[in-house]
Amino acid sequence: MFKKILIALSGTGRAEEMMQMLLKIEPIQQAHITVLNVIPDSTNPEQIATLKADGETLLDNAVRKLDRPEGQVTTMLEEGDAKIIVCKVADDIDADLIIMGSRGLKRLQSILKNSVSQYVFQLSSRSMLLVKDDIFITRINRIMVAFNSDNPSEESLKLALEMMRDIPGGELLLAHTGSKAGKTAPEADPAFAEAIAQAKRLDIKVRCFSEGGDPSRKLCKIAESAQANLLILDSPERRPSIAKNLPDLDRLIGSSVSDYARVNAPCPVILARK
Repeated sequence: MFKKILIALSGTGRAEEMMQMLLKIEPIQQAHITVLNVIPDSTNPEQIATLKADGETLLDNAVRKLDRPEGQVTTMLEEGDAKIIVCKVADDIDADLIIMGSRGLKRLQSILKNSVSQYVFQLSSRSMLLVKDDIFITRINRIMVAFNSDNPSEESLKLALEMMRDIPGGELLLAHTGSKAGKTAPEADPAFAEAIAQAKRLDIKVRCFSEGGDPSRKLCKIAESAQANLLILDSPERRPSIAKNLPDLDRLIGSSVSDYARVNAPCPVILARK
């Protein structure tokens, strides 16, 4: 489970709201939380003073909303390029999870608008929880794990089971999409065999979905119809290590279920990485 969580504030309050829901899950209540706000560089002293004052207020409000014991929350106010600083701070504190708000921009829009969440998604090797500005955040009791040929789901399933065992009356949703799905009754889909066995050992209720077709679109459709509160899918690090020092080039090449889900899923999305 997550022991060190980084919340990157965007000013909308969505990341803090999601953190409040996570804190209803008992093991996560022990996590140390770092709340980060990044203000842009400026050569104007008055502007810097105003930005810092606003940033401190934002941090204070976030800490008050989280309402955690003293010493469990650290605040950081940094100055510079937000997308670079979020990645750096996550590495510095060895975060298990980065929580960020997201405007849900498609890939081309993300390039043009210099999306912070998309940049971090592409370059960070750490698990991320993306919370779109336009979704309704609810208490977590239905967690969906994505199964498809591109995402083996091992990390996602492990995380979902750890969370579900501490959610009374919760339901684990297993969704298999893509060319190999939909060939049997959902409960008989061989992709689910081990997951169902592990859930039964933990006495976790399971509901299965197996549908062929476009894996990305089908996954989001299933998440909506099943009223999932949280979607978890394995998302390997996207960027070749050789390109790590070229921060604004080729970061959005290609497409994936992760790309589609972060934009179109009807609920918050955890992109799980080892």
